[in-house]
Amino acid sequence: MAHTDRLSAVSAPDVAALAAGTAIFGTGGGGAVYTSQVLAEEALLAHGPVPLVTVDDLGPDDLVILMSGIGAPTVGIEMLSSRHQIDLLVREAEAVAGRPITTLMAAEIGGSNGVAPVGWAARLGLKLLDADAMGRAFPNAAMVSMNVAGVPCDFSVLSDVVGNVSVIKTVDLHWLERHARALTVASGSICLGVHYPLTADTARGAVVEGTVSAAVRVGHALLSSSDPVVAVAAELGGSILLTGKVVDLDRRTEGGFARGSVTVAGTGTDAGRLQRLELQNENLVVLEDGEVLVSVPDNVTIIDAETGHAITTEMLRYGQRVSVLAWACDPIWRTPRGLELAGPRAFGYDLPYIPFGGPTR
Repeated sequence: MAHTDRLSAVSAPDVAALAAGTAIFGTGGGGAVYTSQVLAEEALLAHGPVPLVTVDDLGPDDLVILMSGIGAPTVGIEMLSSRHQIDLLVREAEAVAGRPITTLMAAEIGGSNGVAPVGWAARLGLKLLDADAMGRAFPNAAMVSMNVAGVPCDFSVLSDVVGNVSVIKTVDLHWLERHARALTVASGSICLGVHYPLTADTARGAVVEGTVSAAVRVGHALLSSSDPVVAVAAELGGSILLTGKVVDLDRRTEGGFARGSVTVAGTGTDAGRLQRLELQNENLVVLEDGEVLVSVPDNVTIIDAETGHAITTEMLRYGQRVSVLAWACDPIWRTPRGLELAGPRAFGYDLPYIPFGGPTR
């Protein structure tokens, strides 16, 4: 069954495909999707479908705001959010903005941050924008498409599970990352936040459009295929870099991030090959025989070699049978400003960026 049309609404039966797709788009980060999937399905069943709108659908009275979790995904598995957090966040954001918020947008389409806004929008009675700010997941608040496009962030609001609420107004997104990360670490390394109020005019050309619908399409390709790994690669226009087994894992939680590396040894037709992936919440760089095969801002996801489901960095385990999947990023990240914000050097790697592209296996 082909899923090529854009969705006009997200309902409970769409969530399984959305979750599977956002896990792929998470490129290892964004948080594990299971809890967000259950909560979103529950909210949609209780409150009905959420209207999914485009930038062109927005009117002069619409105000969009990004909503997401922030912190270490390893902590997010164990520390669940409070239902009161979203109400506190949106009320405070409306007070600061001086007008009602009508529409939510995922800060990143990757992982739980791509699924949770559906449930939040249902509970709050808001619309959802068929877009996000990354086209994937990134670990840093400055790494958003609006920052590439030169749209300023007027304010941010953070809340933690015990009810603390913080309003942050910074001179740029790099300062927002520092302040928000410090508050998140002080709150146990996980918070919810809203930021970047947008209008129809400021959103146009500054967000990555169509990503909610795209995640659902990828999820349907995964869930409906007898060969899900190949089906997902084909839907994304990507490549399967390696199929093998996790043989080494170095992962630690520090500074509000999950950091480290994972090594995959090839099996079957890939026997004798070895790839190392560098991690910071997301998969950042793939190396083989000292050569960089893929690097940020292009996308790399580790998926289960049999089921095709994504494995987030916090769920990686020794001995897992996996495939390494890569595909090209949204074109906005290949601009000079995009590479400045999210290229290899933005993560401390002294590497030139070589755009990734290639056919599926």
